[in-house]
Amino acid sequence: MKVNQKSIFKILFGRLFVFSVLILLQLIFFIMILVTVVEYAVVIFMALQLLSLVAVIWVVSKDDNPSYKLAWVIAIMGIPVFGGLFYLMWGNIHDTKEVREVTSFSRNSTKSNIQQRPEVMEDLKEVDPQLAVRAEYINRVAGFATYQNTSVEYLALGEIKFEKLKEELSNAKRFIFMEYFIIQEGEMWNPILDILAQKVKEGVEVRVMYDDLGCIQTLPNHYHKTLEALGIQTAIFNPFRPRVNMAMNYRDHRKICVVDGNVGFCSGINLADEYINAYPKHGHWKDTGVVIYGEAVWNLTVMFLTLWNITKDAGTTDMNPYRPDKEYPSDGFIQPFSDSPLDEFNVAEFNYMQIINRATKYVYITSPYLILDNEMVTALTIAAQSGIDVRILTPHIADKWYVHILTQSYYPPLIQAGVKIYEYTPGFVHAKMFVSDDNIAVVGTANMDYRSFYLHYECGISFYNSSVCHTVRDDILATLGVSQQISLESLKELSIIKWFVRSIIRIFAPLM
Repeated sequence: MKVNQKSIFKILFGRLFVFSVLILLQLIFFIMILVTVVEYAVVIFMALQLLSLVAVIWVVSKDDNPSYKLAWVIAIMGIPVFGGLFYLMWGNIHDTKEVREVTSFSRNSTKSNIQQRPEVMEDLKEVDPQLAVRAEYINRVAGFATYQNTSVEYLALGEIKFEKLKEELSNAKRFIFMEYFIIQEGEMWNPILDILAQKVKEGVEVRVMYDDLGCIQTLPNHYHKTLEALGIQTAIFNPFRPRVNMAMNYRDHRKICVVDGNVGFCSGINLADEYINAYPKHGHWKDTGVVIYGEAVWNLTVMFLTLWNITKDAGTTDMNPYRPDKEYPSDGFIQPFSDSPLDEFNVAEFNYMQIINRATKYVYITSPYLILDNEMVTALTIAAQSGIDVRILTPHIADKWYVHILTQSYYPPLIQAGVKIYEYTPGFVHAKMFVSDDNIAVVGTANMDYRSFYLHYECGISFYNSSVCHTVRDDILATLGVSQQISLESLKELSIIKWFVRSIIRIFAPLM
């Protein structure tokens, strides 16, 4: 009973609950103001109706994803008095001066620090022209180069990543950069923090950046002061504020660690105990990642420093001292990349779609969520209908019931088209991976959902003609072996209430 009381107390006095209440009060206050000027009700009503109509026209005329636009049109017209105002507060963030400045800074920082070596692309074209086309896309729209002279090690579980991370952090001599969506005190983070504190004493430069909303329920208030007291430079991405603002939806979902410029981690694995199965939060937690060694680490370093400079408002800094300074053997071609929610390019989604569209034999996918736009559904169904072996692995045990319902709503049309859907029976699969035709794989942080594709900073690593392609393939196949395949028959029994809830959630999925 004491545990329950403590949990309730923690929730009621936690920042997330307090801030949510404050936001709700803002909305109530706004509505009360309108009610108090009831004598002008007709004029106000007509003005707001006109505003909603203008907002609908504006939404339809934009180049956003059609599903996103449809969700907003329904929201605006469904709340005719306040819909237009809600869109101005929550849906039009891309057009602000601040967003344009951040986007410009990010592009210039990437472009000025990363240059694609022509000979690498020529080598890739000789190996496979189609792979070169995919690498060229990422380079052209996002600015991230493809490298050789880089080795890779696949990390099939959070526990494996944890041990490897501690090992590499302990070997740091110059600097450590860590960027994570979630950090939580416990069996995973505490030993890592001890290593970081020791490294500071040895003269190693240590920087840690974490997402404020991602950590709002996992770290104490003002935790950055605890880190700074240890000598660790700290940045909090997009601090959560109790105000009605769409910008609060833009989160740093990346998981990056760079050690001395020569070692780089990228994965779906956050720094919290469930990721290493220290306790069964949702059954067995299946997550994966990679650690790379060599020239390609530079992309991860530039990603980190660019977002660090934006978060700390530090301006342009000289990144050259953080370049790789060791040589490693090549394991194919490796291209770390990042995706921003503030530009017009959906790099993560379109990279996935290119893999699907250009597959000739198979595409295997793992993702904790499956909330797709029409373009992605079309790509998957066309591939399956063309005889491509398309398999998708999602969790069997949900972390969020409403998201799981939404994920399952996409099963029927995909299965009907020939896509094979599996759920990870032992628990929760959090890995975000693609592999196709034994010659291309992606391991990263982007889920197959709107939030990752449109609202989050994400990152990943594309591997072309690398040994990791076979390793990822084999791990996915082994995981499918302990998962259950979903049939159309198992999806037919659906209550009216569940169908209604799922339908409503699906309409507004792009806004969630």
